[in-house]
Amino acid sequence: MEYLSRMIMEYTPKVVGAILTLIIGFWIISRITAIARRTMEKRNMDPSVRSFLSSLISIGLKVLLLLSVAGMFGINTTSFVAIFSAIAFAVGLALQGNLGHLASGILILVFRPYRVGDFIVAQGYSGTVKSIQIFNTILTTLDNRIIIIPNGAVLSGPIENLTSPGERIVDLTFGIGYGDSIDKARSVIEQVIKSTPNVLHEKGHQIWVKNLGDSSVDFAVRVWVNVADYWPVYFHMTEYVKKAFDSQGVSIPFPQRDVHLIQN
Repeated sequence: MEYLSRMIMEYTPKVVGAILTLIIGFWIISRITAIARRTMEKRNMDPSVRSFLSSLISIGLKVLLLLSVAGMFGINTTSFVAIFSAIAFAVGLALQGNLGHLASGILILVFRPYRVGDFIVAQGYSGTVKSIQIFNTILTTLDNRIIIIPNGAVLSGPIENLTSPGERIVDLTFGIGYGDSIDKARSVIEQVIKSTPNVLHEKGHQIWVKNLGDSSVDFAVRVWVNVADYWPVYFHMTEYVKKAFDSQGVSIPFPQRDVHLIQN
């Protein structure tokens, strides 16, 4: 009874203190987790990343809280810390590549080099960003293929975002024969540009003689469009410039080569 009473006197304050520490600690952890979640929501982070990071913060703080409570009872936590460190080191080695992709995904979501819905070119692939996941960025190509690129690979090279500026230049090249009139061809192209829908006429356009090729005089034609109208304008002008050249008698020559026969 004397030993029991001594144990009660010794451990009752510790038990009460541990319970209070747990209650207050769990409340503080929930507040910290909620603040972190709201901060990530304000930064428009991907929902999957928000959930993952919130869980990571909550679990990490709860582990530290439990170790602190164990220390209040005089339990040596050094061995626990060593075990957790060894486990973390082993997991880190096993997931080294994935952790790098995770960190890259977080950087993408924070600095926003592209967003869901943007059309980008990265690592030799082009497509619309379908989703930004923890480890990968998923693209949908123009022919409806799905491309999955690791986030680390995306950030390791150039990223061309074709949607972010809002407007683009459609750059086209048309060739005419050396016997055709440059001024007439320029006038025909001007008329096609004026009749092409979705061209931003207020931003102007350019028609220049680009090159004197082996068999053609090449025009460089540049018009402004909204990003969503790039391909419709590109295909429309390619078709209707050809039709206009045909109707106005402007030739688009085939590659030609002069061959001289020398007879002995």
